[in-house]
Amino acid sequence: MTKDLAKWAKEKGVKYFMVSYTDLFGGQRAKLVPTQAINDMAVDGAGFAGFATWLDLTPAHPDMMAVPDPEAVIQLPWKKDVAWVASNCVMEEQPVAQAPRNVLRRLVDEAAKEGLRVKTGVEPEFFLLTPAGDRIADPYDNAEKPCYDQQAMMRQYDCISEACDYMLEMGWEAYQNDHEDATGQYEMNWKYDDVLQTADKHSFFKFMMKSVAEKHGLRATFMPKPFKGLTGSGCHAHISVWSLDGNTNVFADKTKELGLSEQGRHFLGGIMKHASALAAICNPTVNSYKRINAPRTTSGATWAPNTVTWTGNNRTHMVRVPGPGRFELRLPDGAANPYLMQAVILAAGLDGVRSKADPGKRHDIDMYQMGHTVKNAPKLPLNLLDALREYDKDKTLKSMMGDEFSAAFLKLKHKEWNDYCSHFSAWETQTTLDI
Repeated sequence: MTKDLAKWAKEKGVKYFMVSYTDLFGGQRAKLVPTQAINDMAVDGAGFAGFATWLDLTPAHPDMMAVPDPEAVIQLPWKKDVAWVASNCVMEEQPVAQAPRNVLRRLVDEAAKEGLRVKTGVEPEFFLLTPAGDRIADPYDNAEKPCYDQQAMMRQYDCISEACDYMLEMGWEAYQNDHEDATGQYEMNWKYDDVLQTADKHSFFKFMMKSVAEKHGLRATFMPKPFKGLTGSGCHAHISVWSLDGNTNVFADKTKELGLSEQGRHFLGGIMKHASALAAICNPTVNSYKRINAPRTTSGATWAPNTVTWTGNNRTHMVRVPGPGRFELRLPDGAANPYLMQAVILAAGLDGVRSKADPGKRHDIDMYQMGHTVKNAPKLPLNLLDALREYDKDKTLKSMMGDEFSAAFLKLKHKEWNDYCSHFSAWETQTTLDI
């Protein structure tokens, strides 16, 4: 154990730990553990009934133990007598292969064997709503083009600045916050990091943002498309790969097209090769496909892809290369599991490097206006079922993500789709009542 959590807690004034793990559907699960018991938990883990959360386990399975990662502990800036700590799921002394953080940790090790250290930054978008979640909290936020709206940002200053202050306090190097393209929508940014650290921060950010919003009488949602006609919430990922010592960006080569090295092109090639299957992980809900296949919004653009294409500094494509040595994947949305999103990026990119995948032709057109002129580029799945079928067909990606994980994910997500299909909606009544 690299950190004595009990000693750390005494120094920080922490009384309780939230021993937390993330299930297959992105839900964060936790037990509140008093500091006096934390060092025992750090060895043996806190016990959970895995079946009671979204994992493919039964009531007959043994206890699943969530073993805290001491390097991932965070003192809650808004409630300093409590700390949150990401944990690794273990059952009968073996890692639970389907647990999202374990999937990502294994792929980090795979990348290290190739001499690669993947770093990512995320751009989580979210809406601030009334507590009931039925409408935007700010009634004056109603502009046709609300992106970067100065007045609307200042009306939510107390909530946004409090969360940003906490990120600065935690050393995340937060650098900007903005009102996004939909009314009631915001984005907050902090510095990129190694993929596991980014996933932990992303998980904590969602928990923190919801908590801070509740404190201010608001409700924060990362739902991909909460309102018809408004831009959906993405979670763009900026990706670069470094030497194991973290000193050299191996994606950067000024002599190559857009400053992206040959290895960077192969990694990008893997993303393009597996894009349709990636959607199942990066866009994991029924609602996700209301965002990536959306009609024109009130602002004039969806800012989401629907075709597998890449470009330079152009936001109308699935992938853009905004500068040397990195690229931005614009596919993921706010519902993406923080750990699985990073894991599937790693898996696809690693396969691209190993197979020397070619990303194909670069397109610099406005895809929203001229997308119909692009021939032979695959369309992204139209719905969750199509995405699950694409993932199931992609045997290489399934294997890289882990057979046990893939089987569990597909089983539970197909069950979710079937549940959705049995749901009766107002649309059905409106369109078929008088037939």
